[in-house]
Amino acid sequence: MNAFQRRGACPALSTPMQTGDGLLVRLNPVAGGLSPKTLIGLSESAARHGNGIMEVTARGSIQIRGLTSASAVQLAAEVNALGIAVRTGVPVETGPLAGLDAQEIADSRPLAGAISRAIEKADLAGRLGPKVSVVVDGGGAFSLDAILADIRLVAVQGGGNAGWHLATGGTAITARPMALLDEEGACEATLAILQTIAAMGHEGRARDLSTSPLPTTSDTAAPISEQRRPTDSIPIGILSLANQAHAVGIALPFGSMSAERIARLCLEAAKRGAVEIRPAPQRILLFLGLLQEACIDLQQAATTLGFVTGPTDPRLHIAACPGEPACASGRMATRVIAETVAASHPGLFDGSFTLHVSGCAKGCAHPAMAALTLVGGENGAGLVVDGTAKALPPRYSPRYEAARGIGRVAALAGNARRGNETVAACLARLGEAAITDAFARLGTD
Repeated sequence: MNAFQRRGACPALSTPMQTGDGLLVRLNPVAGGLSPKTLIGLSESAARHGNGIMEVTARGSIQIRGLTSASAVQLAAEVNALGIAVRTGVPVETGPLAGLDAQEIADSRPLAGAISRAIEKADLAGRLGPKVSVVVDGGGAFSLDAILADIRLVAVQGGGNAGWHLATGGTAITARPMALLDEEGACEATLAILQTIAAMGHEGRARDLSTSPLPTTSDTAAPISEQRRPTDSIPIGILSLANQAHAVGIALPFGSMSAERIARLCLEAAKRGAVEIRPAPQRILLFLGLLQEACIDLQQAATTLGFVTGPTDPRLHIAACPGEPACASGRMATRVIAETVAASHPGLFDGSFTLHVSGCAKGCAHPAMAALTLVGGENGAGLVVDGTAKALPPRYSPRYEAARGIGRVAALAGNARRGNETVAACLARLGEAAITDAFARLGTD
């Protein structure tokens, strides 16, 4: 086992990362998915060697938490014994239903494979930083718009053939549009950009590019929002695939669930004929190979086990880290607060914003800015408006009052909303002072 990774690197199986609740490893199966039996075996291994918590990340990776230096070695051995081949090198990510999605514009796998081979041939993996990544999005039910990437290739329809919109350094909204290319040109351009990033050193990223490394003859491209409308819906529930096949998407609440319950869900899936389970972006597990009736039965079993089975579940719009007592860095019981707020104030969550509940200022569950961030600190529970957990909260409440404080914000927004105004727009109009005053006002509810 190699030395532990520093925070901010990628905690691969061979290089776990130290966190507040022990070591963490992240797995990305090369095959994309696992059989129910194999995922049951992985869950049992996680329960034996970790703290019993498993996660599916926003990018669709599997994480196992609470490992020790000794148990991480044992976990790695058992992963190998289960026959799980994990991805290494520069991530070239595709949608979890690539080649199966009836709605996709193009199958992203051939282009992704060509890029991976080109990276290997150019021996780039060792010269690029651990966070450098490529996204190849063929469209369909699973949009990859929210995933950060150094290079984004998104299929767009034009003239009867699919082309590839290339952008760098961000999400679909924030990335810089570069070119509109055919498949061969997209592969060549991606390699050219990666070589330029590698020349910057191990800390180089696409956001640091001052000029375009592409030939001036490349076609320019409009921002992706003009080429393909981003998908805002969360693909949970029964999904129609090509050739009249079906899959069912089931999410982990806050991206986390006990390994024992994941194993039980896999067993229920196997009983109903599932042949493959794929971790997917937005903290979802996809169950493939089921008849439509079996999908409905599995949804019901998953609901009983506490999973998220409907697209309107408010927990989908709350990011919460393990918090206290699971994490030594946590200063409040984040998951208890998140569950309480979701159950008590579902009307607050219309899908227009994310509530981030962070046990400390690290903000592990949602590093990006959020409309509302509830963060635990020495002074109690603080509320940050339009910021991250690292920001200094202007107002605090006692930790035991945190959920009630968010309830007061929900009441404020509910009374102030105008017509079809989204909650996010309402919060922006109300402003920080009014929101944090409502949050910290004690004895008024």
